[in-house]
Amino acid sequence: MLARLISIIIGYICGHFLTGFFYGKTKNVDLRKVGSGNVGTTNTYRNLGPKAGILTFLGDVFKVVLAVLITWLVYRNQTDVNVSVLMYYAAVGTVLGHNFPIFMKFHGGKGIACTGGLMLAVCPLCVPLCLTLFIVTVAITKYVSLGSILVCLSFFIQTLIFGQMGLIRATGADLIEIYALSAFVMILGIVRHHANIGRLMKGTESKFELKPKTTIGK
Repeated sequence: MLARLISIIIGYICGHFLTGFFYGKTKNVDLRKVGSGNVGTTNTYRNLGPKAGILTFLGDVFKVVLAVLITWLVYRNQTDVNVSVLMYYAAVGTVLGHNFPIFMKFHGGKGIACTGGLMLAVCPLCVPLCLTLFIVTVAITKYVSLGSILVCLSFFIQTLIFGQMGLIRATGADLIEIYALSAFVMILGIVRHHANIGRLMKGTESKFELKPKTTIGK
């Protein structure tokens, strides 16, 4: 149990590097006060431009990879615990740190880029379908939020499938634990989009534009 807690803490600390927020500060822009008020990739992209959006996405992805790597380095030689499970905890901890950072009074991002980082770090088999699903959904509907929600659902479903196929390095109780963590990430991602879901149902959700009409802080 202690190893799991430490792994979560490692991830939670890494999650506090909110790439979009800090990038915005270099441009004298507080993303909490513009657009949707979110510090994630989409709001950064819309208000600071494509370069900022891409850097934010990459930063939020690789901070999860970093947390997982640190956890692996700490526990790789332990024989009384499945390091693969601890890597999941570190990844989930990073998502939590991103979504609920202490220094921002627990009001952070929505964790979708971090979820992408989680998949890349602990279950790369999920990446191709999730990435394709996201790109196709956004290309057809122009709704980033819808693509993000479908990614969360796809990630969980694929985790179940790959787990049953024996493609995840865990069995028995460890595998059930990974299923539970994956379900938590899915639910958290959907809940964080509750306002977007409401707007989607009303037809008032903002659509993605390849070239944002308004960018600031250039």
